[in-house]
Amino acid sequence: MSLLADYNLPFAIAFGAMLLLSLMQIIGVGDLFDLDADLDIDADLDSSVDLDGGASIMGGITTLLGLGRVPFLIWLVVFLFLFASIGVSIQSLAGGLLGAPLDTLLASAIALGVTVPVTSVLVRPLGHILPQDETTAVGIDSLVGRRATVTMGHARQGYPARARVHDRHGQTHYVMVEPHEAGGEIIEGDEVLLVRREGQTFFGIPLAERKLAPVN
Repeated sequence: MSLLADYNLPFAIAFGAMLLLSLMQIIGVGDLFDLDADLDIDADLDSSVDLDGGASIMGGITTLLGLGRVPFLIWLVVFLFLFASIGVSIQSLAGGLLGAPLDTLLASAIALGVTVPVTSVLVRPLGHILPQDETTAVGIDSLVGRRATVTMGHARQGYPARARVHDRHGQTHYVMVEPHEAGGEIIEGDEVLLVRREGQTFFGIPLAERKLAPVN
């Protein structure tokens, strides 16, 4: 039974996406998208507002899915691999027992229903082995006062650039930064001191202007 057959198309796509994400992480391209950092920020914002227990419900759902036990991209790779493997196995079993594979949508629904709990079970031991980045999540306000390095763009007033900053646990976050001083500019590669935040934008002062001593 071929993975590329029409009835296995959703599982072939999932397998291909899993390989692509794995490759991106190996060569470092995944840092450009940094889903883990984005999820940390979103979780911080969501937890600040609890509408009729909405935050508690979401917390229960993420716990059930196994999210937060390992970095999100690793969870997604495991999920996609299991979805593809279980889906192909279902179609192979159906072909042997029924003489033909199941309808694609039906097979996908069954595979999804099995994949969710299996993923949750498998990521639990992984969470004890892998670095616990997600369990040391911090509020984004705690990044104020820390040093960041501009990784992409040329920042000026009204036009933020992307910067990388490490929290007190050493976990990496990607934020958007503008110069604190009106008329100031920050170029790619500059190290800045984050001095305040407005919404999702941080404001920084280049360390070269402050002449601060390097971090030991």
